[in-house]
Amino acid sequence: MALRLVADFDLGKDVLPWLRAQRAVSEASGAGSGGAGVLENDYESLHVLNVERNGNIIYTYKDDKGNVIFGLYDCQTRQNELLYTFEKDLQVFSCSVNSERTLLAASLVQSTKEGKRNELQPGSKCLTLLVEIHPVNNVKVLKAVDSYIWVQFLYPHIESHPLPENHLLLISEEKYIEQFRIHVAQEDGNRVVIKNSGHLPRDRIAEDFVWAQWDMSEQRLYYIDLKKSRSILKCIQFYADERYNLMFEVPLDISLSNSGFKLVNFGCDYHQDRDKFSKHLTLCVFTNHTGSLCVCYSPKCASWEQITYSVFYIHKGHSKTFTTSLENVGSHVTKGITFLNLDYYVAVYLPGHFFHLLNVQHPDLICHNLFLTGNNEMIDMLPHCPLQSLSGSLVLDCCSGKLYRALLSQSSLLQLLQNTCLDCEKMAALHCALYCGQGAQFLEGQIIQWISENVSACHSFDLIQEFIIASSYWSVYSETSNMDKLLPHSSVLTWNTVLSFKGYWEKLNSNLEYVKYAKPHFHYNNSVVRREWHNLISEEKTGKRRSAAYVRNILDNAVKVISNLEARNLGPRLTPLLQEEDSHQRLLMGLMVSELKDHFLRHLQGVEKKKIEQMVLDYISKLLDLICHIVETSWRKHNLHSWVLHFNSRGSAAEFAVFHIMTRILEATNSLFLPLPPGFHTLHTILGVQCLPLHNLLHCIDSGVLLLTETAVIRLMKDLDNTEKNEKLKFSIIVRLPPLIGQKICRLWDHPMSSNIISRNHVTRLLQNYKKQPCILSKDMTMWMQNL
Repeated sequence: MALRLVADFDLGKDVLPWLRAQRAVSEASGAGSGGAGVLENDYESLHVLNVERNGNIIYTYKDDKGNVIFGLYDCQTRQNELLYTFEKDLQVFSCSVNSERTLLAASLVQSTKEGKRNELQPGSKCLTLLVEIHPVNNVKVLKAVDSYIWVQFLYPHIESHPLPENHLLLISEEKYIEQFRIHVAQEDGNRVVIKNSGHLPRDRIAEDFVWAQWDMSEQRLYYIDLKKSRSILKCIQFYADERYNLMFEVPLDISLSNSGFKLVNFGCDYHQDRDKFSKHLTLCVFTNHTGSLCVCYSPKCASWEQITYSVFYIHKGHSKTFTTSLENVGSHVTKGITFLNLDYYVAVYLPGHFFHLLNVQHPDLICHNLFLTGNNEMIDMLPHCPLQSLSGSLVLDCCSGKLYRALLSQSSLLQLLQNTCLDCEKMAALHCALYCGQGAQFLEGQIIQWISENVSACHSFDLIQEFIIASSYWSVYSETSNMDKLLPHSSVLTWNTVLSFKGYWEKLNSNLEYVKYAKPHFHYNNSVVRREWHNLISEEKTGKRRSAAYVRNILDNAVKVISNLEARNLGPRLTPLLQEEDSHQRLLMGLMVSELKDHFLRHLQGVEKKKIEQMVLDYISKLLDLICHIVETSWRKHNLHSWVLHFNSRGSAAEFAVFHIMTRILEATNSLFLPLPPGFHTLHTILGVQCLPLHNLLHCIDSGVLLLTETAVIRLMKDLDNTEKNEKLKFSIIVRLPPLIGQKICRLWDHPMSSNIISRNHVTRLLQNYKKQPCILSKDMTMWMQNL
């Protein structure tokens, strides 16, 4: 399947055995159940309550006496810890623990079992407590009300030392959010107590909202309030000290006026499965480290025959709405679609019906999205229960008590790339596979192997071109957050600005500024390189050339690229690439280094020049390495050897296959004006001479498909004898050579025709000199006539 859910935590495996061991120890000591054990028939009371920012998982269960027990699973040490036992038969609704594990906040409701009703404060249904647990000491009632209350401790980003003040959010069903400031003090060694527990300062963070979401990883609160029936999304960022800032307000084109009350990621949604909490409405906000911000929304469904969902790409300034018809609706019991945050992608799926993978970094290219429907095994293997998407690609299944890490499956994507008939799915699978396998040479090798066998598999785009551009992009993508704005990732090509902040907010602001002002695109292209390269080649033909220092600097750039490329690949190459000068390709390579470096320097403010230079070398080296790798893969596949480079026989089917793949590489690079490895044109021409009939060969030369290099022509002149057929070939080649190379080649061919060409060239030069210097030539002519 395209999506793999790898279990990071499982109540049945990571907690239950520990609880049984605790019970066995307790019974052996004669202490009975002791409150820490769990019976087999009590397993159904064991469930996850919350996942904190540091990854620790809070769970609860009831012992055989009905006592409520809180436990914590440390994700780093993979150890369990008993936090607190509440000796009353109440139902835990929400829970959170501070980062030092000294304070526990919990909301509990009266049990619904007959005969188990507890007497809380009159008129109250929910009891919210603050407990000192290091060691167990005081219990303070924060709220005793007839409405549900959710609790969540804030976790400061700087955790090197305990802070003297803890911050606790209380979220009320009555549509307000408060922050309690809790001062703690250390007494008698490790004993931590609450100072001034009689009066805890509090702030009203938000009110009159209809939806809220907590981002545990980045400590952000998103919420929506209604102003004149408009849904306004707001975001509050919390910091390590008392500060919190309203970061933005943005209107959303959705209607929540009749949708009730909904919370996301404030612990597990056990009590939100009821109708009053709008189980069919799905709304969530996803962010990632690149500065993207997406709002995913699916309204209540009147009928399961058709489903609609929208994705607001806030960082790009636009949105998309998707509608799909469902087949065999009665085949599965569904509870609504699920949105999952996969960093660079957002996954939307309805178990048993469809799986939609959306590229949120480049949402303008629909062909980079993957949509699978029907009985595809990739979607049938996904869980059919509701999943809760947390930060960092974590997914919580509250029903089973499992915490998964959602990963894209490279093997499934490669299988889809190889088997699908649709170009759009090939495009999406290729990009997604390269994304989730960044830097994996084995993955690139598999893709190259498939491309070499299916070079004509795609009709709407050039497969080699797309692979080279995308793979080179991913090779340097992690160097800076702005790389997606500066380099092309594919061959297929109103909001108030937030305040000036660092980290995520700085990157989001950069995205918004890019959307607002990026005309024309910041993406690098080789148009300047193309123009300058043609100028240099033209000057070379006419005998004129720029200053020696200028050309030497360009060629020095090429030397650095080749050195960088050879340093990355220490293994031997079968193909004779990178082994000759090929001054034209080195000029192109060096010019690309200069232009790309200037491009980065203009747009990457604050990045060291040395780092930029290395990024440029890595990027161009990657381009060349991919081309070498494709040729090498085809060469090895067809078991070619060094004797291929001699003109001693007609080309075989294997040689023609390599010639074909090289021709496709040439087509892909020519339209983008990318450099080729020195030696590429020589090898291509040699294979062309061996594989093509003479008229086809000459047509390829005249149309620019084959470029006659000095190395290839010298080898041709030396290897072929002077039969009538070969003479015709040699003469056809010589007359198509540039004059300077042609004169050199003629001197190597011991043949009357070659002597004739040399004589003609000599007479032509004499006549040219005669026209340039008529006086001198006329005097010579007069003396010659007098001597007759």
